[in-house]
Amino acid sequence: MSRIIAALLLSVCAIQVGAESLSDEVHKQGRPVVALVLSGGGAKGMAHVGVLRALEEMHVPVDIVVGTSAGSSVAALYALGMDVDEIEDRFIEMDWVSSFQDSPGRAYKPVRRKFDDWRYPVDPGIGLSSQGLTVGRGLVAGQNLGFILNELTQRAALVRDFDDLPLRFRAVATDLGTGREVVLSHGSLARAIRASMSIPGVYAPTEIDGRLLVDGGIANNLPVSVAQSMGADVVIAVDISDVLQDTEKLTGAFSVVGQLTTLMTRRNVDEQLDRLGEDDVLIRPNLEDMTSADFYDATQIIEIGATATRDKAVSLNHLSVDAPTWAAYQKRRHTERFTPERIASVRIDDDSRLSREFLRSRIRQKPGEPLDVDQLEDDLRRIYGLGYYETVSYSLEPADDPEQGAVLVIDVQEKSWGPNYLRFGLSYEDNFEDETRFNVAGSYQMTELNSLGAEWTTGVQLGTEPYVRTEWFQPLDYGYRRFGLVGGQYKRDSYSVFDDDGDRVGKIELEESSFDLSVGMELGAEGEVRAGYRRGVASVEDELGETNDFSDRINQGAWTLQLTVDTLNDPFLPSNGGFFGLNGRFERPGLGADRNFDRTTMLAARAEEWGDQVFVGQLFASAVTKGEAGVENYVSLGGFHRLSAYARGEVTGQDAALLSLYTYHRFGGPIVPYFAGISYEGGNGWQDLGNAQWSDVIHSYGVFAGVNTFLGPVQISTAWADDDHWAGFLTVGYSLESLFIGL
Repeated sequence: MSRIIAALLLSVCAIQVGAESLSDEVHKQGRPVVALVLSGGGAKGMAHVGVLRALEEMHVPVDIVVGTSAGSSVAALYALGMDVDEIEDRFIEMDWVSSFQDSPGRAYKPVRRKFDDWRYPVDPGIGLSSQGLTVGRGLVAGQNLGFILNELTQRAALVRDFDDLPLRFRAVATDLGTGREVVLSHGSLARAIRASMSIPGVYAPTEIDGRLLVDGGIANNLPVSVAQSMGADVVIAVDISDVLQDTEKLTGAFSVVGQLTTLMTRRNVDEQLDRLGEDDVLIRPNLEDMTSADFYDATQIIEIGATATRDKAVSLNHLSVDAPTWAAYQKRRHTERFTPERIASVRIDDDSRLSREFLRSRIRQKPGEPLDVDQLEDDLRRIYGLGYYETVSYSLEPADDPEQGAVLVIDVQEKSWGPNYLRFGLSYEDNFEDETRFNVAGSYQMTELNSLGAEWTTGVQLGTEPYVRTEWFQPLDYGYRRFGLVGGQYKRDSYSVFDDDGDRVGKIELEESSFDLSVGMELGAEGEVRAGYRRGVASVEDELGETNDFSDRINQGAWTLQLTVDTLNDPFLPSNGGFFGLNGRFERPGLGADRNFDRTTMLAARAEEWGDQVFVGQLFASAVTKGEAGVENYVSLGGFHRLSAYARGEVTGQDAALLSLYTYHRFGGPIVPYFAGISYEGGNGWQDLGNAQWSDVIHSYGVFAGVNTFLGPVQISTAWADDDHWAGFLTVGYSLESLFIGL
């Protein structure tokens, strides 16, 4: 106990000594110690940048910066020596949408994860265990936000005492367990900012020193008291917190919730305002027309902050210094001495059930080499893309021997709702005439089943195309470079049969059950190759009309070989990236099959964007290169984006080819992203692709429009081929890749 008390006394003394040395230095210049206190307020926090700009125009030096929530980020950047111009540029150019997302993008998922994207696109962050359903502690874990803050504060990456920054800095957070204010004075600068701005319910809490910390605005949104305790003679307080709404404006649930939040922060702000003295300055930018979510009005918000500060020029005039003193102040503030030249060692802090070697094998940073931030973040995004972790972050710590460089610390936090997860999907296609397809799907994924990271996934789809698949994925090494896979599945599909005149004469129902075994290998980050054996049984039933004679039971047995490279940024409505898939299926009687044939299937797609205009091309071909396939192995075209002017199944054949070209323009913002475009599709089905002629090609032209949702694009379209073939569609969640993966 005595040691603890002694340690606390030493810490207090150290703070006092630091404050006294700063005060002495500043007082020798004949001026007071000035503290800038920046409140929280979401996007309105960019007004603080304008305040800094105006203060510099007036040559008002700041010795202490204290911030809450959004104010802590601006305060930290100024404290570490970043120019105001650079701070302003960073906020204006920042991808604010990504800061409210965890996924680093589809490009960082392994191919096997991408296979599930088009069937189960909804990942709501729900886990399932023997204790029931579990959810995360926030809508956003803060994965991307962590990278953004690391990049912004990288020049102070080795600072562990915030008094060692060019300007003394404090961030204010709230202890979720007690509701009390927590003043962050040491540790990782990026992590301190992250804790201070962890809006409850939006961002998951940040754990520091065993406490769960959330947004500091709950406890102290304008921390004047913190600045005064640090030895400030004069406080410049910038209050951007919301004002209470009039009762008549509280007309909806969201306005009521907003009012409750404002009541909570307004009370502690008023308490802090009472602490201001006659020499202190209060700046209140006029942000009544702005909200905490107006991130894309950065230029206007910054200027409002600058204007409000200039309006206080008379009150601030006595804090202005002469040119030599200002130059010396700026020289001290721009001191940069915190960036490491190289990495001395790599340490992994994790609570994972997997072997630590699993993580280390995926990090390319080598001790003794300079830190490659781009490469490191790329590696961490790929680890996050595996789907096991709530956050995968990094920080730097001073090594025992500073000349050796810094210690790179990889911090991995497993999902609090794992390790078993639920995903969902929905697809809908209606041609407003005789074809409606509606499916709902869900999957249950059990992960980290052994030290190598085995997984067991079971998916079920109910509707017009029932589907069930269960699959065991077993890595064969720590890096997932090689793997084995055992699976079983059942699916049923139905499609219409048409005569030569295009009249519907029957309906075929195809049912398949199969078992498969394969081994595979990753090809870099975007591709994989698999080789396997598939054994199953199929049946074809004629439900309507009199078509051909079909067998009730068709045995299947085949070797399979598949190459997949997938860099599309979205499986439904891509704007960049590509896809290439090549599949070989070799049915043999010696493997238990009733048929004897070889089929090769290829799908290639590419998406490119020019501003808000996107161009997408897709080429699909499937051909029997040896023997003859039965009707259960025919390729069915028709339907949305598969010769849209024709109904599903109206174009069939042992072989088939399809070329799709479409372009669309994106409108709206990140919240409601809608689009409109035109398309062309050309193709057909043949008994032998080798005998295909250009005159046989069916041409379909379309116009479409829709909105992109968490379920995939919801769009309405119309397509025309000739006077006898045209169709309209309402669709939800069509994917390019389904034509290849669904075979």
